[in-house]
Amino acid sequence: MVKGAVKKTVTKVTNAENLEEVVEKKISAKKMTAKEREELLIDNFVGLQHAMTNLSIKFGSLSDNITKLLQVFEESAKSFISGGKIEDDSMLKKIDSLLDQNKTIAKGLILMEGSLRNRSEAVEQTSGYPEMSHSRPKPLPSI
Repeated sequence: MVKGAVKKTVTKVTNAENLEEVVEKKISAKKMTAKEREELLIDNFVGLQHAMTNLSIKFGSLSDNITKLLQVFEESAKSFISGGKIEDDSMLKKIDSLLDQNKTIAKGLILMEGSLRNRSEAVEQTSGYPEMSHSRPKPLPSI
């Protein structure tokens, strides 16, 4: 009687705790008996059940997360339509005050630029040599 070659298969199986297990099975190339075939089919079926269980658990958690996300969107839409204007008014007042402060700072900078420009022109006129005068300050960008 001739022995058949032994074939070794390695599969990765994820169990319920999301840990991967390496399962090694030795299958001989000879004809399998009915009992060996049944055991192999049962092992494959159990592995398939584990995979399906993990998949259904992950789909359940995904469904819960999507439900929570939809609730957040619904709440934000409701607050935007009805009651969100109180907070918007205070935010608009703060932005307006920042704009006023910005305008005041810009006017001050423009006045400082004008006085520096007048001072540098006066120095150039008194020196008589404009090429040898101090370097002019760069003009500030206009607003």
